[in-house]
Amino acid sequence: MKKVFVLDFGSQYTQLIARKIRELGVFSEILPFDTSVEHFRKERPGAIILSGGPQSVYEKDSPSITAEIFNLGVPVLGICYGLQIMSLSLGGEVVASTKREYGFAALRVLDRKGILSGIRDGGQVWMSHGDKVSRIPPGFRVTGTTKNCKTAVIESPGNNLYGIQFHPEVIHTRQGKKILANFLFNLAGIEPNWDMESFIDTKTKEIRRQVGDRLIVCGLSGGVDSLVTSLLLHRAVKDNLYCIFVDNGLLRKGEYQRLMETFRKKFDLNVIGVEAEDRFLHRLKKISSPERKRKIIGEEFIHIFEEEAGKIGQIDFLAQGTIYPDVIESNPVKGPSSKIKSHHNVGGLPKDLPFELIEPLKELFKDEVRELAADLGLEKDFISQHPFPGPGLAVRVIGEVTRERLRILREADDILIQEIRKARLYDKLWQAFAVLLPVRSVGVMGDRRTYQRVCVLRLVQSVDGMTADWFPADSRLLSTIANRIVNEVDGINRIVYDITTKPPGTIEWE
Repeated sequence: MKKVFVLDFGSQYTQLIARKIRELGVFSEILPFDTSVEHFRKERPGAIILSGGPQSVYEKDSPSITAEIFNLGVPVLGICYGLQIMSLSLGGEVVASTKREYGFAALRVLDRKGILSGIRDGGQVWMSHGDKVSRIPPGFRVTGTTKNCKTAVIESPGNNLYGIQFHPEVIHTRQGKKILANFLFNLAGIEPNWDMESFIDTKTKEIRRQVGDRLIVCGLSGGVDSLVTSLLLHRAVKDNLYCIFVDNGLLRKGEYQRLMETFRKKFDLNVIGVEAEDRFLHRLKKISSPERKRKIIGEEFIHIFEEEAGKIGQIDFLAQGTIYPDVIESNPVKGPSSKIKSHHNVGGLPKDLPFELIEPLKELFKDEVRELAADLGLEKDFISQHPFPGPGLAVRVIGEVTRERLRILREADDILIQEIRKARLYDKLWQAFAVLLPVRSVGVMGDRRTYQRVCVLRLVQSVDGMTADWFPADSRLLSTIANRIVNEVDGINRIVYDITTKPPGTIEWE
């Protein structure tokens, strides 16, 4: 199976490039822009794609690349910044454009023999650049232009090198997927042979080779990611897998009891339940920093896994349901972008972890995990449940986490989900949840003054969690939810609705 490596120069769209390639049936992986040439020689990818980026290629300390990349005999596609760094590296010239392009543009197709095969002349593309290639490198020719960009598409078929100034990976470029398909299949000659079935087979064999007859513990969170991880591991090692489900006091209302029953009755898994609410809340006492919360929770999970592993015997491996967005948001190593936040099962792990870590889903997006879950036989209701953060309600109680604040939030969140289900919106949303703010507001209830907490309602739509839009909920629904929470939950007297997209915000508040 041929891989496509996407080199990340810091673009907000890098993950979209990887996703579109996977949708076309080709496995893609994001790597830092400065990945060594030796790595490519060893891995022998089917193609390399250079992402966009926020900087100018001629600026000091801007992300650069060695020209050796273009002499490997591997097809290369440069997108936006990627086009410009390719041009500069191979003898072309890049300058600041007097007429910048941000938004829609019409593509004039000059040649349909290569990457623009079958692309409609005058079709809509999405531009986002302030620089331009003023002189193309030797051996290249221009095959597409726009009103303000005379080098919108350049090609060097003899060297299998291609450059596009616009972004084919975004939906605003009408035939962008077709352009990527032309590059992958017609020009790079890659076979579209990656799907969930092949992933399951490959990953099962990989785990079996790695683990042998040794033992694994896997942390269950109650979400689809960790359960799919457990089922995948069970296929590979059978009874050598021990699952641990911890009641950390940060779960939703009634969730621990409900999920323990589900795990034991519906799945052929060996599940150990650990009630540890007191120890987690003790560690979180007087902690307000979101990063500290995540790291403390991650550390405490590891301590519990160590203790339970000691009761089982010699455990060599720890498995977690880490997925690609967790890795991308926690680690700045994928490119010159900054860390957004640590995920408790990524940034919260201690450096002296006593286990070898296994994360079979760390290269998958959320919707891919759900597809995998269906292939593994999970029921639709479980697969479609909304993502729940590993640190649980600790990152939805803004500020210090206390038992009383958790009680208030659980009740409010439970009412929200009840009404969302009643309105038949649950399956249309990526997530719906409540957030408890560390502020109080004045209110009037029963002719008496109140001074209670503020609750935020957050409803979002998304495909993979990397970007998200707020959901334009009906005002009557919001009114019903607000009235129920204020009337039924002691401690809340004001409800607000979050209408922030991602970016600039994140889905969770912490």
